[in-house]
Amino acid sequence: MVERLMVVVGYDDAELLDIACLTTSFSTANLLGAPAVPYRIRVVSPGGGPIGCGPGLLLAAEDALERVPAVLDTVIVSGGFGHERAAASNLVRDHVRRLAAGARRTASVCTGASVLAAAGLLDGRRATTHWQYARRLARRHPAVLVDPDPIFVRDGAVTTAAGVTSALDLALAFIEEDHGADLAREVSRNLVTYLQRPGNQSQMSIHTTAPAASSAVVRRVVSYLTADPGAPADTATLAAVAGVSVRHLTRVFAAELGTTPGRHARGVRLEVAARLLEATSEPLSTVARRCGFRSAEALRQAFVRQYGTTPSAHRRHSTRA
Repeated sequence: MVERLMVVVGYDDAELLDIACLTTSFSTANLLGAPAVPYRIRVVSPGGGPIGCGPGLLLAAEDALERVPAVLDTVIVSGGFGHERAAASNLVRDHVRRLAAGARRTASVCTGASVLAAAGLLDGRRATTHWQYARRLARRHPAVLVDPDPIFVRDGAVTTAAGVTSALDLALAFIEEDHGADLAREVSRNLVTYLQRPGNQSQMSIHTTAPAASSAVVRRVVSYLTADPGAPADTATLAAVAGVSVRHLTRVFAAELGTTPGRHARGVRLEVAARLLEATSEPLSTVARRCGFRSAEALRQAFVRQYGTTPSAHRRHSTRA
């Protein structure tokens, strides 16, 4: 193999960040690592026409989607507000399916999963997409096992990434797979980005999914939990903090956040634990105690259920550089 042909598929009203995160990451790997088998990155579009990426942004495609050779390394479909039109296009569906048949890897970023699903490439597979579009994808394509939570999901030769900047995580994962962890770390440092978040990390943070301002009950509980994650967090205590009955608290949490008070409390504790593991060298027993877990083993079990990895492995991954 002389080079790895990486084809990024755009279309009218594609998201520029989806495309740029990929092209910049792979080209940076070429510059920093001078790999024996470098990447050749091609941005293509239906008919080879320009890719409209929003007001004032017009990206020139390098080739037509239908002229891309059938044998290539990786094909990645970008997301964007035009994803539904792209998914409805026979030309796009047919040629993405054709390229996937000859590619070593097939992937999508954000709502690009809609195109893969429309082409039948996600049937029977677990997949993710931007959390705002996950329900729609699942409803339109019941044969796809949609998981709205992870940063990216790999199922066999097909990988789907979540919203927008998850393209960085996807690209770093591919670079590590192709050229090793050292080059992936060099690229992430050069791009001044987080060192490749684990694919199973949640798309959404507790701190960026604040409850609706209309719910004073939920706001009081969330403020209590975030102020001291180690404080008692059984449902009776949380109901007392909010000044309502357990039944009412449970009903409000279900309506506002789609979860129970207990599950939300556990999510807050685990996210704080993850941040402490990344930022401190405190023993696991100390992290567990600060986050309300009765022991390091209890933290470990909850962490594995939530993130699919152990606290120790998460710390090693997040601090190596």
